[in-house]
Amino acid sequence: MSTNRFAVIVAGGSGQRMGSETPKQFLILNGKPILMHTIELFLSLPQKPGIVLVLPKNQMERWKNLCVEYNFTANLTLTAGGETRFQSVKNGLSLIPLNNSLVAIHDGVRPLVSKQVIEECYATAAQKGIAIPVIKPVESVRLVEGSTSKAFDRNSVLLVQTPQVFKSELIKECYNVPEQPYFTDDASVVESQGYTIHTVEGNRENIKITTPFDLQIAEMLIRSKPI
Repeated sequence: MSTNRFAVIVAGGSGQRMGSETPKQFLILNGKPILMHTIELFLSLPQKPGIVLVLPKNQMERWKNLCVEYNFTANLTLTAGGETRFQSVKNGLSLIPLNNSLVAIHDGVRPLVSKQVIEECYATAAQKGIAIPVIKPVESVRLVEGSTSKAFDRNSVLLVQTPQVFKSELIKECYNVPEQPYFTDDASVVESQGYTIHTVEGNRENIKITTPFDLQIAEMLIRSKPI
């Protein structure tokens, strides 16, 4: 029996750190909104996942207008997010079937994740139930202790990306817990319930576009190489 694939794409940015009134997921990257690049990437996979797009309620009309403007006709389910990322993901997961499904949870402003990484995450999650992409830091790392800091072994540190992929029954079960301040991503929610997190190697280009500098880097990357 084949496993169904889904992707919950969460796009709740405001554009504040961009210094823009336009939410960051709607900023233009190489001729169209960032969010469209991200959705098209998932729909270009050989086994297309069912897409659930989570947007703030007050941005839904703007998104529909952008779809008309850019003739964007991707087949997806649109749903409203909550006040926090946790609540938004939970809303998106409510539309995912419970059994025999894999669900990728992905930041809408990460349009440069490689198809290879996505496929690896789905494949690993199919075997182990959980898979998240990570990369090793190249900079030196320091650990903050109160008002001071000290050198820390960077080989003990991994930088976490998305998509984070889970068996649907596992992640839906974990999202039934009360939200906690230390839930910084989906893996932290799952880990709080005693599950082991399995990692795969991410791709360094898979940046989260948050600042004007990030947008400039993404523009260069998307024009210079196929992802």
